[in-house]
Amino acid sequence: MILHDVTVHPESDRLAREDQLAWKIAAVATDAVVLDDDVVDMIINRVIDNASVAIAAINRHPVSAARAQALAHPRAGGATVFGCGPEVRVHAEWAAWANGTAVRELDYHDTFLAADYSHPGDNIPPILAVAQQTGRSGADLVRALATGYEIQVNLVKAICLHEHKIDHVAHLGPSAAAGIGTLLGLGTEVIYQAVQQALHVTTSTRQSRKGEISSWKAFAPSHAGKLAIEAVDRAMRGEGAPSPIYEGEDSVIARMLDGKAAHYQVPLPAPGEAKRAIMDTYTKEHSAEYQSQALIDLSFRMGKLVSNWEDVADIEIVTSHHTHYVIGTGAGDPQKMDPAASRETLDHSIMYIVAVALQDGEWHHVRSYAPERARRADTVALWHKIRTTEDHAWTARYHATDPSVKAFGGKIIIRMRDGREIVDEMAVANAHTLGATPWKRADYIRKFRILTEGLLEPAEIERFLACAQNLASLSAAELSGLSIALPQGTLETGKPGLF
Repeated sequence: MILHDVTVHPESDRLAREDQLAWKIAAVATDAVVLDDDVVDMIINRVIDNASVAIAAINRHPVSAARAQALAHPRAGGATVFGCGPEVRVHAEWAAWANGTAVRELDYHDTFLAADYSHPGDNIPPILAVAQQTGRSGADLVRALATGYEIQVNLVKAICLHEHKIDHVAHLGPSAAAGIGTLLGLGTEVIYQAVQQALHVTTSTRQSRKGEISSWKAFAPSHAGKLAIEAVDRAMRGEGAPSPIYEGEDSVIARMLDGKAAHYQVPLPAPGEAKRAIMDTYTKEHSAEYQSQALIDLSFRMGKLVSNWEDVADIEIVTSHHTHYVIGTGAGDPQKMDPAASRETLDHSIMYIVAVALQDGEWHHVRSYAPERARRADTVALWHKIRTTEDHAWTARYHATDPSVKAFGGKIIIRMRDGREIVDEMAVANAHTLGATPWKRADYIRKFRILTEGLLEPAEIERFLACAQNLASLSAAELSGLSIALPQGTLETGKPGLF
């Protein structure tokens, strides 16, 4: 890997294109390296993972709304939409919108956390949509997805957005544009312009993940993917972009991030170096914010040690800065303690999540968020006894670059009314690469079967799994097999709008 110094340059010190981060990103996208077998296998795992969570969310309101908007933009030979089968085709950018929203809705797919955080599986819907519309093969798609993961993961390693309250999809626009560039075999100049345009139009604030969290949390990455497709289209037609988008004196870095004194070191593969960033990422066994994964597993273990929840005096979760300030009591969001809060808000309340996981010994993507579950009196009482505190040791592990040290868990202290304490900790989730039961292909397939049970016909489940596992060998015509059809009459249409 090469560490690229990224600093702000005034107009009087104009930075050459070849020295700009966007150009270096584009150069990685045009570097046609051979992919390692384990990288290809992991890409297949994540395609299956995305499909499982998308189908589980297929009739939730935001997904129905996005799908209805997409279906209003039909295109012969376009891209497919989850739930509709291979015969239904829409414009690629609208397929990315519908499918990306479905994937993101349950907050249940893969994650990468470092200087910032991300869901790199959000690259899959826009890149797949363009692949289907432009007649690319499975091998083309796999190479493109490796680029998307590579760029997003390395941006997340180096550039913190949330510190400045900028939403993490600002790293997704450039990564998706770069991945599409690899897919289409575009030149460095075109990808460079597309990356800059994509970053320029996908910067937004983190209010979408603060306070009363709405369904926009699901739409945000699909919107970034849609804008990335449009940015590539414009760049292919010869249109330029605000430049240099990272290093200019009025750039994203200068005006939205660390300012004119900023200094970032962004790692990117050297020419000819394998693209392996997807191997640094991890998926979710439980449908909740990733920082809650280890704490959910820990709660399952600790909950067995308490016989009467009324005997609990208080519970302290000792954890990292991010967990405390984003999904913990450090956020200062009263909504995180509100039994009437939205699912999106409960998903970002580690206090609620731990209370339910302790009591139930399970976590379910529907039952655990049901209004009647959130409002259960004994759960509310326990929930309101939970608080989080930051421990700098856990924060250091969160930001560690050594994978054997990096952790997203914490310690739970259950204090009983009689003075006893029950204390335990967990660094990484069971499903993590270094966890007790690291996930393999069979686990992704099991997740798909669980989440699609009762929604898909058994034959459709088997057909999709066979198709996805053969991804690298699929022809352009066979790529439509990654679409999934629900039984006729089971897709909800949503409310009418303008389209």
